[in-house]
Amino acid sequence: MDQYGLIGYPLRHSSSMGFFNDKFEAEKIDAEYLNFEIPSIEEFEAILKNHPDLKGLNVTIPYKEQVIPYLGQMSENAKSIGAVNVIKIDRIKGKIKLTGFNSDIIGFQGSIEPMLENHHQRALILGTGGSAKAIFYGLKHLDIIPSFVSREKKAENILNYNELTPEIIHSNTIIVNCTPVGMWPRVDECPNIPYEWITEKHLLYDLLYNPDETLFMKLGKERGAKVKNGLEMLLLQAFASWDFWHGNPK
Repeated sequence: MDQYGLIGYPLRHSSSMGFFNDKFEAEKIDAEYLNFEIPSIEEFEAILKNHPDLKGLNVTIPYKEQVIPYLGQMSENAKSIGAVNVIKIDRIKGKIKLTGFNSDIIGFQGSIEPMLENHHQRALILGTGGSAKAIFYGLKHLDIIPSFVSREKKAENILNYNELTPEIIHSNTIIVNCTPVGMWPRVDECPNIPYEWITEKHLLYDLLYNPDETLFMKLGKERGAKVKNGLEMLLLQAFASWDFWHGNPK
């Protein structure tokens, strides 16, 4: 039986295993999808060794960047973004070949594009990890000017949360949460942005999907903003993953 799976830590919030196993059952595909909750990327090679029927993996936080040194090659998108969340596994004459892709950009663009309006020209990306890098790349593809926001001043082109003035909030009418803040079970938390300056022209997009409505989204909605969670993005990513694993990328 072919196997597919997800590596990350923690994985309690993830719906990927349920989605893929339901797909396999509905389409009578002889395969199973497993969660590999590993506290260190050093355990990655053991997963490959102990699961010889593994054909593909999804990658989630915190390993989208840490997994790159283990790969033999990467797609152009993944190289440009600097993060991988899909791995195709080929076993040729006893050797393992790993190819990295990024489906975050596919899922995000497909999910947010129908919501965009003319005044959505600039965006704040909360977080600087692998997902945030894909969102940055995706927004640029949509002709939107993105800026990173981080708790630490890591570089000159990255804003600190304390630097978010009314002018910055008003001019950046898209705000994307790429952090785990607000994810179940810590649903009473939210990114530390000045929600009082959010308006009905804002679009608040949360990559999280558990809970359905995060506190980040709720506070934005109270100010009249459009909000969306990451569930549709997840589904679009899953479709793209299947295509990458089977050599049919869109």
